[in-house]
Amino acid sequence: MRHGVVLFTSDRGITPAAAARAAEDAGFDSFAVPEHTHIPVRREAVHPGTGTADLPDDRYLRTLDPWVALATAASVTSRIMLSTAVALPAEHDPITLAKTIASLDFLSGGRVVLGAGFGWNVDELTDHGVPAGQRRTVVREYLEAMRALWTAEEASYEGAHVRFGPSWAYPKPVGPVPVVIGAGGTERTFTWIARSADGWLTTPRDHELDDKVRLLRKIWHDAGREGEPQVIALAGKPDPAVLAHWSSLGVTEVLFGLPDRGAGEVTAYIGKLGERLGLG
Repeated sequence: MRHGVVLFTSDRGITPAAAARAAEDAGFDSFAVPEHTHIPVRREAVHPGTGTADLPDDRYLRTLDPWVALATAASVTSRIMLSTAVALPAEHDPITLAKTIASLDFLSGGRVVLGAGFGWNVDELTDHGVPAGQRRTVVREYLEAMRALWTAEEASYEGAHVRFGPSWAYPKPVGPVPVVIGAGGTERTFTWIARSADGWLTTPRDHELDDKVRLLRKIWHDAGREGEPQVIALAGKPDPAVLAHWSSLGVTEVLFGLPDRGAGEVTAYIGKLGERLGLG
């Protein structure tokens, strides 16, 4: 089971580059960052954690661009995987986003993992022109279009939300870019993953994973997918019993959140966390 950290980036505290370098030095396998382009002041969207329009953290207002953040991390690391937890593909032009991700993967030596979400903040999505009730369809089409651009010599795509004729697009990623979907562990989510993604990233509200992992695997195999889906679990404290149980379930990676502190404190925290996990 791999171990990673996720930094809720903002314009204060430790930088993504410093955190990623510290994580790599401490023996972690991956470094992740989230995405919000903006937060509308007036909105109707309910935050899944608070149950209201109130945000649990003001970093939602201050998040850095994830791909710029990961590019800075790539420049000071050589091994650690660079991922998003989660990015919001529906808020971008898919042709441009495909270029950005491919460029980062190419320049980092094939270290990109796309953790993608459908977006809980529908007001944010509305500002980006995402039609109401079409989040999942838009993300599916965008991923299909991006994969065409990543793999085909002359790529084209025709969908309801994105279309382009035969086109050249380089660089290509070093290899297939893994896509994991961060969404609630439901049959609907797992059916979507079995059709269009490589695995599942849990949410903070997915606590009991046994039945959900079994359901994901059943839907995966019923859909004719080979191998096993990736399962990346958000963890709290590094409880050895919980981690051992997750490993026995087939969880492939755990992600630990980092505190919103300055560089010295966060670097020390990463080092101690790595020691507790027996990394390095």
